[in-house]
Amino acid sequence: MRHTGADARTTLQKGFHEPVEKPKRFYKTVETTPVDGGFGVLLDGRNLRTPGGVRLVLPTAALAEEIAGEWRAQGETIEMADMHATRLANTATGAVPNSREATAGQVMDYAASDLLLYFAEEPQALVERQTEQWGAVLLRAEEEARLSFVRAAGIIHQRQPEESLERVRQIALGLDDFGLAGLAFGAALFGSSILAIAVQRSWITAEQAFELSRLDEAFQQEQWGVDAEAAERTDRLRSEAAALERWFKALRT
Repeated sequence: MRHTGADARTTLQKGFHEPVEKPKRFYKTVETTPVDGGFGVLLDGRNLRTPGGVRLVLPTAALAEEIAGEWRAQGETIEMADMHATRLANTATGAVPNSREATAGQVMDYAASDLLLYFAEEPQALVERQTEQWGAVLLRAEEEARLSFVRAAGIIHQRQPEESLERVRQIALGLDDFGLAGLAFGAALFGSSILAIAVQRSWITAEQAFELSRLDEAFQQEQWGVDAEAAERTDRLRSEAAALERWFKALRT
């Protein structure tokens, strides 16, 4: 079954509107500090931990500062939905280490039905836009990452070369836990492992990847307009893309 950006975003949005009592802010000061193995975040002098009780140890000072900034920005209540780096760090620390193969497999699964491989059949203006913009990313993936895929038209599933899918899996496994967590999140956000790899490798920005992932949606909006609910959803997902950009930048710093 082919993943689409809409499919992935629906998955990401599950639970967004469920009523949940927000925790009150329980700390005054937020600091970063070197710790064994990396960098930590301190709330009132105490180590920030994952929901499972594991101390957060970040690989770079920049990522620790990104997370500290999220905690400093909280008001009377803690808005976890807005703390993108904190949630991703919790995943990288608490979930990915024991499920690296499964996580890499998820990235490979998105590649097997990648959004960028399914071109529209019509209208011609959309086909030309996809060919120009998606084609540039696909060409770079082939030239620089040895990822060669079969392009399809329409929604009928197209089987992809096993060697390319395995290459995607190996790219994912070649990252550390924090890089792998970001790559898996990006694949789900964009509906495309190719776009996630492009962002992780700095071929394009996450903002550019997000816009590429919604070419069809943007084209339809140009024709028929934008409703308020769609605009709100797009803004929310764009903020997730911006957070992913900062995540990978912080990992490289």
